Amino acid sequence: MPTNGLHQVLKIQFGLVNDADRYLTAESFGFKVNASAASLKRKQIWVLEPDRGQGTAVLFRSSHLGRYLSAEEDGRVACEMDQPGRDCRFLVLPQPDGRWVLQSEPHGRFFGGIEDRLSCFATTISPAELWTVHLAIHPQAHLLSVSRRRYVHLCLQEDEMAADGDMPWGVDALVTLIFQSRRYCLKSYDSRYLRSDGRLVWEPEAHACYTLEFKAGKLAFKDCDGRYLAPVGPAGTLKAGRNMRPSKDELFDLEQSHPQVVLVAANRRYISVRQGINVSANQDEELGHETFLMQIDQETKKCTFYSSTGGYWTLVTHGGIQATATQVSANTMFEIEWHGRRVALKASNGRFVCMKKNGQLAAISDFVGEDELFTLKLINRPLLVLRGLDGFVCHRRGSNQLDTNRSTYDVFHLSFRDGAYQIRGRGGGFWYTGSHGSVCSDGDLAEDFLFEFRERGRLAIRALSGKYLRGGASGLLRADADLPVGEALWEY
Repeated sequence: MPTNGLHQVLKIQFGLVNDADRYLTAESFGFKVNASAASLKRKQIWVLEPDRGQGTAVLFRSSHLGRYLSAEEDGRVACEMDQPGRDCRFLVLPQPDGRWVLQSEPHGRFFGGIEDRLSCFATTISPAELWTVHLAIHPQAHLLSVSRRRYVHLCLQEDEMAADGDMPWGVDALVTLIFQSRRYCLKSYDSRYLRSDGRLVWEPEAHACYTLEFKAGKLAFKDCDGRYLAPVGPAGTLKAGRNMRPSKDELFDLEQSHPQVVLVAANRRYISVRQGINVSANQDEELGHETFLMQIDQETKKCTFYSSTGGYWTLVTHGGIQATATQVSANTMFEIEWHGRRVALKASNGRFVCMKKNGQLAAISDFVGEDELFTLKLINRPLLVLRGLDGFVCHRRGSNQLDTNRSTYDVFHLSFRDGAYQIRGRGGGFWYTGSHGSVCSDGDLAEDFLFEFRERGRLAIRALSGKYLRGGASGLLRADADLPVGEALWEY
């Protein structure tokens, strides 16, 4: 399986929500904990770690403090220990409704309470000791079966989801986690939900909702009957098996879903590796050999293109571009320049990639002209979830505007036309820019937005006005940023 960061397991981060719909919060001042926050922000994010000792105890580490939740014998709780001790050990007891109960392993008492009156002293479980798990990661990812080492994808011909892919290639390998009634649903790219019997349905019904369980950093999905999703049979069909406890067969990794793109040259043909190792613009159809996985280096902001044949684009003798590299190097890195609806690519020799008369690509140009411009299309995000610095983008209640600071997210539908994207929301309304830069979501006609992939996992969205979409203090999505930085960058 390729390395070089192609397969990056996501660190599972989450919030814990009590019965009063308030998040467990770790404060910097005094390392106190409370349950007063109404939304999931930095102070409300936790990481689950296995205890190094024997048994099933786990540790809860505050993501922003780097310190561990602890409960003393008298019930006092805090988040002040930078190294886990005996009082940091908890048992997670999943409940039938999907919520968790946290029990101090050394003292046997239950953790709960409201606002700043939290303790770990209860001897019985009441609603105050019930916690809902709310994932804090971006909800679109690839799902890898731990036992089979195969990726889950949608099989349209068999009308099922199956763990049988060697690579998470194409749009059918995208899975979106939907938070629904304190549980999670698995949504395919065509907007259907996976039932525990393996069927795909259009509504998130009870048998399509799962409780999350964590085991050694892996995920398990428990259905409403207490059984766990697993790949079944030779085809790896994803459905609930017989096991009432998660074994290796029922465990999954969530991996980051990098953008997969196709590129079209000035001759209106797709760039491809179908006819050999040379990267050429010579195909009229968009098939597997025309799809490339694009990764952006976090430091240089340059990108690589990885082909379905198993090689990176690389600069070779006389400026040629071939898909033959097995390792990332300076010659596999390309700088993207954004030219409105088109892009230009600059290779490591300082020259721009152009299309030669025979369709082959070569980095031999000193200036950008028609032959140096390409249309770049994102293909593995037909469903779009956006998260900014303050939270997720979501419809504002009773309004046609969009919030940018929500703990929950809305799923938007994405379409593409001539180098630009159209975004459709709830009820089929399109995004458009209104007065004073406000972004609205109830348009009858689609407005074009330009996507610029600026950082790993983050993009900038440019309106027709030339301004970038951003969040901000108002919590509303607006098209008024001059530069694609900070609040104008979005996880997608």
